[in-house]
Amino acid sequence: MLKLQYLYNNEELAAMLLGNWEYDQESLHLFQYYRISSNAVYPFENTGHSQLLRFAPVAEKQKNNILAELEFITYLREQGYGALEAVASRTGPELIEAETPWGPYYASVFKRVAGVQLGSTELGDHIVYKYGEALGRLHQLSNEYTPVQPGRWTHKAVLEWILSVLADFPGEEAAVSETRLLEEYFAGQPVTPENYGLIHYDFEPDNVFYDEATDAISVIDFDDAMYHWYAMDIEQALDSLEGEAAPEEYEHKKQIFMSGYVSRRPLPQDGPSMAACRRFADLYGYIRILRSAAEQGENEPEWLTSLRSRLANACATRASRFGGLVG
Repeated sequence: MLKLQYLYNNEELAAMLLGNWEYDQESLHLFQYYRISSNAVYPFENTGHSQLLRFAPVAEKQKNNILAELEFITYLREQGYGALEAVASRTGPELIEAETPWGPYYASVFKRVAGVQLGSTELGDHIVYKYGEALGRLHQLSNEYTPVQPGRWTHKAVLEWILSVLADFPGEEAAVSETRLLEEYFAGQPVTPENYGLIHYDFEPDNVFYDEATDAISVIDFDDAMYHWYAMDIEQALDSLEGEAAPEEYEHKKQIFMSGYVSRRPLPQDGPSMAACRRFADLYGYIRILRSAAEQGENEPEWLTSLRSRLANACATRASRFGGLVG
């Protein structure tokens, strides 16, 4: 997520960045429905069609990662996969780097996908099957994908980034130890074309949409995509599904999800355990929160104070699982 200092609503900045694209002037009132987490996202319309402006400070992102994300999305769409669609700017590029009074920013625009978030449905068996099927097909397409430009970062690069962040937090010995444990564990795992590739990483119900009219799935938010074992995506999706399903229904839903997955590709063999993938997700989430909340301003609004409290609790939960054998 972004550093907390970037979570404030800034419609003037949004309007300035949006000027790089075509839009309906009368739709800017939709900015009030903005959200900010790993990026700022402001809705608007162009010729009456819903679109989303996404932007973040240059200091918070890696340009090669964004370009690789956009290339992967284009590839998926060319293969008929239901991924969100990026919109070219007035000058042509899908990614704009703009100097603003608030500093340099990266910005992109995407068309809103059809349907509703899976998290807003009852997650019936048919939808859960489609959910698993969509992940299986994504991994199969990833397996066949060869990027033209430098690709997204890898799990190894993420662990190296984590250590670089922790260098500024001398009291985080447990997190450093956890990172070293995971580095050693993953270094010993087999990497094959069938079990490792470019994953979504955040394939949770809020990033997957179901359109009843077409019985189709669409996927958004590839911002966290990385090269990792496909098992990582499966673990994250199942963890989210467990959080959405009633406890007595989870095992059934899990089997339906996995049936959908294997309808598109076999389950990846060898590689890391689900528990190790969960440890990676806990550590990565912990470090992102730690970095985001490190700086604190004076007279912060109540909503930000409340957010800090929730983030601190989330960090404590993740940190409680650090240590011990990985496997």
